[in-house]
Amino acid sequence: MAARISPEIRRLLADRKLVRANISRQAILNELDASRKDLKDAKDSLAQKKYKWATIQGYYSMFRSARALLYRKGFREKSHYALLRALTDLFENELENSLILSFEQAMDLRQEADYGLKFSATGATETIEGAEKFLKSTREILKLPGLIS
Repeated sequence: MAARISPEIRRLLADRKLVRANISRQAILNELDASRKDLKDAKDSLAQKKYKWATIQGYYSMFRSARALLYRKGFREKSHYALLRALTDLFENELENSLILSFEQAMDLRQEADYGLKFSATGATETIEGAEKFLKSTREILKLPGLIS
């Protein structure tokens, strides 16, 4: 029996902001590995007081974790916003609301750092803390055998 598709997912599909995809287990693992590496890089940048890069790398750690979740549901996003909307809809019962809010805040902070050249130690730290929690939660949700921490 096919899962019911919500109006939000139906709209994203109709607008081609989200597409159905047959994603391999390896692709999901690759996203998680990239998330882990981005998180490490973000922490290194923070230690070097490179707050812009720490913010950007922390966000991309969250982005990769979110993408792994989306891949598991058989979808591929065509924009950062579509990823946020799909994640909110598809994982409302599995992902804590605080993590969705953290992802959205990190998305805003990344955009400000990247395009507005506005960044801070506080923003970088919050993004990295959110990325750590997001990655941990993603691993728990996916429960993939052989997943390396």
